[in-house]
Amino acid sequence: MAHNIEEYFGFAKEMANEAGKRVKTDFYKNKNILVKENFADLVTETDKAVEDLIFGRIKEKYPTHKCIGEETVSASGHCELTDEPTWIVDPVDGTTNFVHGVPHTCISIGLTINKQPMLGIVHAPILEETFSAMKGHGAFCNETKLSVSTINELNRSVVILEGGTSRVPEILDTKIANIKSVIGHCHGIRCYGSAAINMCYVARGSHEAYVEHGIHVWDIAAAAVIVQEAGGVVCDPSGGELDLLNRRVLAACNKTLAGQLSAITTNIDMGRD
Repeated sequence: MAHNIEEYFGFAKEMANEAGKRVKTDFYKNKNILVKENFADLVTETDKAVEDLIFGRIKEKYPTHKCIGEETVSASGHCELTDEPTWIVDPVDGTTNFVHGVPHTCISIGLTINKQPMLGIVHAPILEETFSAMKGHGAFCNETKLSVSTINELNRSVVILEGGTSRVPEILDTKIANIKSVIGHCHGIRCYGSAAINMCYVARGSHEAYVEHGIHVWDIAAAAVIVQEAGGVVCDPSGGELDLLNRRVLAACNKTLAGQLSAITTNIDMGRD
């Protein structure tokens, strides 16, 4: 079956802009906060409302397409990625930021076909930035074309790392050890609290790499295309091929830098989506 990727791309942008209005309105309001797996894993009414809005639009326009979303999977415990056109959505990536009034929060909308990411929209309404890419057509922030950094030495790089939401002591110990290792080899580390935005900053060229264990497919599906179309690489932190469901990611401006990071960090098995 032939797919009109340009049509899907325009539709995704429309949905992201519509969802962004809701997120921006709710950002400045008091929020009803719930917890999921633990006290650090938060969800709000906005997460659910935005996901319902996006999936409602998709099912109306493309009833045969599949959908994977953070709140839907959290409720059902089931995540299956097939060869069918599949929309992968994080309605509010950076929920903790959203709750605390930190502007680094976004709507992430990706589409896979044959399990391959084909397009991605990462819309950060508070920052007024929309990162976007369609396979084979480059990556953009608003109207500006993106290119990754040309730096290929870790000791000249800024690397993004995250603590994540797991509070298992052994996992935290390994993450802290990884942070210590990376700090010792680079210009500096940063932490923005949103996987999708982190990856877009690599695509923009302002940061050379991002590595995290514990993310989900909806955190990275859209931004993976954006990094790749900006000339970067997205892989497993071990250096192997990216598995979207494997709950870990390394995004870098080039393979050389990705290899340097893989060599000094310890991989963590976080299970699968």
